Amino acid sequence: EEFNGKPDSLYFNDGQRRIDFVLVYEDESRKETNKKGSNEKQRRKRQAYESNLICDGLQLEATRSLVDDKLVFVKVHAPWEVLCTYAEIMHIKLPLKPNDLKTRSSAFDNFNWFTKLLQVDESIIKPEQEFFTAPFEKNRMNDFYIQDRDTFFNPATRSRIVYFILSRIMYQVRDNVKKFGINKLVNSGIYKAAFPLHDCNFSTPSEDLSCPNERYLLYREWAHPRSIYKKQPLDLIRKYYGEKIGIYFAWLGYYTQMLLLAAIVGVACFLYGYFTEDNCTWSKEVCDPNIGGQIIMCPQCDDECPFWSLNVTCESSKKLCIFDSFGTLVFAVFMGVWVTLFLEFWKRRQAELEYEWDTVELQQEEQARPEYEARCTHVVINEITQEEERVPFTTWGKCIRVTLCASAVFFWILLIIASVIGIIVYRLSVFVIFSVNLRKISNGTDPIQKYVTPQMATSITASLISFIIIMILNTIYEKVAIMITNFELPRTQTDYENSLTMKMFLFQFVNYYSSCFYIAFFKGKFVGYPGDPVYWLGKYRNEECDPGGCLLELTTQLIIIMGGKAIWNNIQEVLLPWVMNVFGRCRTVSGAEKITPRWEQDYHLQPMGKLGLFYEYLEMIIQFGFVTLFVASFPLAPLLALVNNILEIRVDAWKLTTQYRRMVPEKAQDIGAWQPIMQGIAILAVVTNAMIIAFTSDMIPRLVYYWSFSIPPYGDHLDYSMEGYINISLSIFNTADFKSGVKENPYAGSKYDTYRDFRYPPGHPQEYKHNIYYWHVIAAKLAFIIVMEHIIYSVKFFISYTIPDVSKSTKSKIKREKYLTQKLLHENHLKDMTKNIGVIAEKMIGAVVDNNLRPKSD
Repeated sequence: EEFNGKPDSLYFNDGQRRIDFVLVYEDESRKETNKKGSNEKQRRKRQAYESNLICDGLQLEATRSLVDDKLVFVKVHAPWEVLCTYAEIMHIKLPLKPNDLKTRSSAFDNFNWFTKLLQVDESIIKPEQEFFTAPFEKNRMNDFYIQDRDTFFNPATRSRIVYFILSRIMYQVRDNVKKFGINKLVNSGIYKAAFPLHDCNFSTPSEDLSCPNERYLLYREWAHPRSIYKKQPLDLIRKYYGEKIGIYFAWLGYYTQMLLLAAIVGVACFLYGYFTEDNCTWSKEVCDPNIGGQIIMCPQCDDECPFWSLNVTCESSKKLCIFDSFGTLVFAVFMGVWVTLFLEFWKRRQAELEYEWDTVELQQEEQARPEYEARCTHVVINEITQEEERVPFTTWGKCIRVTLCASAVFFWILLIIASVIGIIVYRLSVFVIFSVNLRKISNGTDPIQKYVTPQMATSITASLISFIIIMILNTIYEKVAIMITNFELPRTQTDYENSLTMKMFLFQFVNYYSSCFYIAFFKGKFVGYPGDPVYWLGKYRNEECDPGGCLLELTTQLIIIMGGKAIWNNIQEVLLPWVMNVFGRCRTVSGAEKITPRWEQDYHLQPMGKLGLFYEYLEMIIQFGFVTLFVASFPLAPLLALVNNILEIRVDAWKLTTQYRRMVPEKAQDIGAWQPIMQGIAILAVVTNAMIIAFTSDMIPRLVYYWSFSIPPYGDHLDYSMEGYINISLSIFNTADFKSGVKENPYAGSKYDTYRDFRYPPGHPQEYKHNIYYWHVIAAKLAFIIVMEHIIYSVKFFISYTIPDVSKSTKSKIKREKYLTQKLLHENHLKDMTKNIGVIAEKMIGAVVDNNLRPKSD
């Protein structure tokens, strides 16, 4: 049929039947191709599929494109009877009667004058009416709150039901194997697309007065830059896109709110380090020409590297004073408590949303995936019901699949570890080159040597290469992980997403964090000493840290990966869809968007993708790991995450409302497997931050020196002073003890130089062995880790115990609503029984009266 309606019409040409879904295909008869046999097969499959849709009760209407006459749009409408039948099959909860219990109160009611600025204007986005709900049953239809059949099932519910049908309708039987589902038809190219419609244009409201214009409202009050300071309209997001997208934005918004506190404390700790930089005694000694300038350091490689003066690291030591301060220790302890508060309060908020969005008992309603149902060929006895049921494979077959999947994931993790080893080899190789060439360029006087040391140049280039490798491996593994999970064949969509989540996160964890773990806990820890260095792979001499430790290098790594990841994600999520849509519009006739129908405008938008918000969650959880696992090295990480997330919320909102087709609304009770992943990260973060302070930074050796002024082995220094620390933190080495022979020291021809370690000097009975100060420092580090971990874990467990996952008021509301719902259904059932008994009694009495009045024969 030809389109003869309004551009924003959401109905068939008769103006009565609502469009619940749209299927798009390319007419084979108008294709310019020689594959006639292939086109005929596709046409037959499509005709069989559409015939089965009609047999199942759906109504179809085809319309040819106004722009490209090869495209055909099949509009799908589900009549009332079909909606009722499948609502019962899918156990969809629907309204029974208005609910006056769900009163949402705010803890900030006393500050209405301020919070009103942040709230969404209720005159624009009106609050949704709340209802008591129950799973729909056709034989109890009178119990439900049906004022208008056209609005009883809202558009999101109608789309869910139609998509459920489309995913299970068969289109071919081949070798006794049934092939079905719209997803397979789209993947094979039989259909070009399948999607529900947006209700209007995002920039202007619909001309149809009955249209709620929810897309326009979401863009205006949620996605538009002028709304960046306002709270999100979560109820409207949930109504339009479904609970799954709603819970994601609720979680992201809550995470961003909690980051505000972490960012404030982090900035305060950073400013403390910045303003106390001038009081950093050990840094002054490094920069002092009479102290650091007179200390000659050993070459950091065997042949090419020269001797160097300690004051070369003056600028890096100043920067290190900012991050390696007492404020960092306080912030690490604070973040250990903050992450627990965030997770516990989020559980409470999530429980409130479960109640408000009516998903408390969702897990009991979830259906098996159509891909799972299609493979159910083995008959087994259910242990609970003792009845026969079909499963896709036996227990032995399941074990084989799980083993193969685990082996594949393990192989890819080994591949990441191999890439990390490659980066380490690169660092060891180019360090020699930078050590020689940078000093040739600078000749000891150029400003390049002041700001760009060989360690810094090696660290920055290695971090950039590591980031590129991370992105490449991510792109490849995403496809591999999906293939592995499809082979594993989880039963429900939740099981599928949780399985894929664990595989992807395990890979991403190793991929993103391995280089940071190397710098934090391995680099510079096993280097030996100049006369007996340790070699990597028997060839490459292990890297050494700067005299102040590897903390600054870890900070550099974090900044590059976090910043590069944010830029890359924005290019992928914003720029690419926008460019694709611009090209799509350029192919249409100029000005055609104003006259083309809604389904054709939506077709030229980008599809959201099979995994929906999976990558959005993954991006945020990786960021959550950077904010918590390594925050002791970079107190500004929460601030960067806060700024990124404020923009991320609005960018994601803009992307969903303007650049993407409408997704099929899905139910979700919580954030799934991401919750235990965050809890695991929170536990690990306590250990990593304690170890960063103990082993990566130079804080513990400095504290030992600071508090041990009266002990002779640590030298004579003023009470509670850091003067002289540089001398005691370096050990003396005799150049005659180099394995390759005596190296000429260009600095005054001295035969002694120094290196970073705590060892006895040459000539001592235990020369080059670790001295007593080293063992005291090790003991202090271990004691610090144990004390810090026990304190933070004790606080974490106390907080977890004292803060219940579900608030008392929410529990009472859930129980109260359940009681009233059961009471309502029971009362309605009694009324029906009483009415039926009355009808039967009247009929019986009438029958008796008729019998008595009938003339009796003798």
